[in-house]
Amino acid sequence: MPHATQHADIATADLDSALRGGPFHVALRAAIAARGLPLQRVQHHLSRHGVKVGVTSLSYWQQGARRPQRPESLRAVRALEEILELPEESLIRLLAEPNAGPAGQRSAARSYRSLVEASGVLDQLLAELDCPPDGGLHTLGHHERLRIGARRELAERESHHIVRAHRDGIDRFVAVHHGDRGAVPESMRVHALENCRTGRVRWHRDTGVLAAELLFDTRLRAGDTFLFRYGVEDGTADESREYVRGFDAPGGQYALQVRFHAAALPVRCHRFAQHSAAAPRSGCQDLALSGRHRSVHVVEPRVRAGFLGIGWDWE
Repeated sequence: MPHATQHADIATADLDSALRGGPFHVALRAAIAARGLPLQRVQHHLSRHGVKVGVTSLSYWQQGARRPQRPESLRAVRALEEILELPEESLIRLLAEPNAGPAGQRSAARSYRSLVEASGVLDQLLAELDCPPDGGLHTLGHHERLRIGARRELAERESHHIVRAHRDGIDRFVAVHHGDRGAVPESMRVHALENCRTGRVRWHRDTGVLAAELLFDTRLRAGDTFLFRYGVEDGTADESREYVRGFDAPGGQYALQVRFHAAALPVRCHRFAQHSAAAPRSGCQDLALSGRHRSVHVVEPRVRAGFLGIGWDWE
């Protein structure tokens, strides 16, 4: 008969394989088996982390009958990574993968970026920069331009903001950049291009998220408007397939333009929207790639709370 150590080695190998290739429910089941914890004990550990999840839900998650989607459930997944002694973000990443649906169909993947936002990584970085939830600025206009490189990577992003202060003393803005899977945020470069200068920069290596202070050379009073522009030089990640912008509250005009390298042209582009990180995507519409400039764009005259983005397919 195999020894206990042999059983442990097999369980560890199964877990390593599941964490690399997924899907989520297989990795979760392998992690629980490798630690030898009954679901009641897992639930108890979660409650000690301040997260309430029923045993039935845990059972459904590891069977693949349901997937965590709500922000509270995603916080539970992050707690499970600690409880089950897994690498940080290893389960969250798998939730961004497509999930097999009925009759072998594939359902659309959740945006990894929206999962990161819901899982608390962004809150952690903003806290390190002493950034309050309300930064004191209302967006009147925001224009983003993305450049996709020859390796199909997100090479560069440039943002132009038009804002109005709604309280006195505002002298900075915290910019957030979400790298694609495999991004190396410490190798990214933040460039203050107009009416600002770069302050502190923080990043989270496992998720590829970077947050940077952009300091103004003036203190705005309530009602003052201000224009500034900055860029993030990325180029560190695997191939890019979409870009998503989240909005906490209704605001002004938003425009997003994505330009592709001549050696990396997508076969299809489309716009999409989401009411929340857990909601299905809606408002999908094909976008025609312009011939000469190899770009697509969306313009939203007045944004609503939620997510808006452009996705593209490679051959």
